[in-house]
Amino acid sequence: MRISNHQKVAAIIVAAGLSRRMGGVDKIFAPLAGKPVLSRVVDTFQRCEPIDGIVIVVGEHNLIQGQRLVVEEGWSKVVAVCPGGKERQDSVAAGLGRLKDYQWVVVHDGARPLLTEDLIHRGLIEAQEAGAAVAAVPVKDTIKLASDDKMVQQTLPRHNLWAVQTPQVFSFDIITRAYRQLADEVTDDAEAVERSGHRVKLYMGSYDNIKITTPDDLTLAEVLWRKRGG
Repeated sequence: MRISNHQKVAAIIVAAGLSRRMGGVDKIFAPLAGKPVLSRVVDTFQRCEPIDGIVIVVGEHNLIQGQRLVVEEGWSKVVAVCPGGKERQDSVAAGLGRLKDYQWVVVHDGARPLLTEDLIHRGLIEAQEAGAAVAAVPVKDTIKLASDDKMVQQTLPRHNLWAVQTPQVFSFDIITRAYRQLADEVTDDAEAVERSGHRVKLYMGSYDNIKITTPDDLTLAEVLWRKRGG
């Protein structure tokens, strides 16, 4: 899939978190089926035909290890490995600052190693309609809105609720403008774009596309990796 012959696509892989809930293990370098979690993510973008360039954003303490991994893995599409910031949005902004002459940006969490090329392809297709598209899955559980004292205030209509994932795909102009205008903290890039007044389209993600936050998540990722024959 190619958006157009003269439009270039970049990926920003955000991997600058502190892994506070991993019991002392840095999740992006934790082994998943014999390779670091980060390698599983970058491998997918390296193989994905529409992706022209990749920026990997890591914590300052991981910068040398990240640069070494690029050399060891031979990722030809990686154009930069750069340090992130205090908050996730600072890391994405740092990644955007390393890009030039790209028309589309795919932002992905470095801790979501079960990404597929199909998820990237479909995000790029959907983004052409609205300029912004994010992977998400319908919520399966009943969601209660509670007060600060944990008393239920409302049961939310589940058919309208989606759990948002990455990849999140944006026109380069839309995402850079959103970050220039951003004044407050946001939890994902789609929220930054929403606050700028631009509409964001959801497209179907995957329940297997989990984010590794705890050791249990890593164990589950191993099971899911084996299930898909990885």
